[in-house]
Amino acid sequence: MKAGCNQLKPAVLVLIVELCFCASYQLKEPQVCELCSGAVLNGSEVGRFCSSSAGRIEGRCCLSRDNTSDPERITGLDLSKCSLTHVNGLLEASRAIMIDLSLNPIVNISDAAFQGFIELNVIILPEHIHCPGGNSSWEKVQVREGNRYCEGQIDSCNQSGQLSINCPENSLCGPYGPSFFECSCADNFHGYKCLRKGEFPGLLVFGPLGAVTVVMSLLLWVTQRRKVKPL
Repeated sequence: MKAGCNQLKPAVLVLIVELCFCASYQLKEPQVCELCSGAVLNGSEVGRFCSSSAGRIEGRCCLSRDNTSDPERITGLDLSKCSLTHVNGLLEASRAIMIDLSLNPIVNISDAAFQGFIELNVIILPEHIHCPGGNSSWEKVQVREGNRYCEGQIDSCNQSGQLSINCPENSLCGPYGPSFFECSCADNFHGYKCLRKGEFPGLLVFGPLGAVTVVMSLLLWVTQRRKVKPL
């Protein structure tokens, strides 16, 4: 098993980071859906997956939501026949369940290209390309009709959900993409290597950052409104 991604980040930090990027992300459609021309075909692997999951097609993406109150997210990405030689810039599809990269002249794929893709369950590749993280990162690997299918991503932690020898004391191991893992502090612990015990001072640390985020979001909104000229 490859060395994992050792990241100690409190839940509050994750929330603040998401708030920082939320406003700017919602102003545009995912660019990854337009990486090549055309749209997902109904008879393709991603097309069938999208239909069965009640998603909708947007360019090369299948967009779905867990329920009516949740925002749409990319659950399927079809980049087959896109003349791709390298794979990068797919972060917008980090919550995808299925990705099709078949029928491309891909030279090589770095495992880091799918770091953070914790929900990825099926990836279809050209036959000569190995599965991200190696075969040990997938429950099932097979070649069919000239394509390599990597199915069922395997958790890189110890499968118990408890403390892992790969993580510092007082921390928990969690999956972070094929062959990667991340470490997060256990309850009531925070700080460097989760050595500090007690409630994390989130308001004191991130309060000013949150205020700046709100101000920047408002300025961005006003700027966008000014660009729209009345008829």
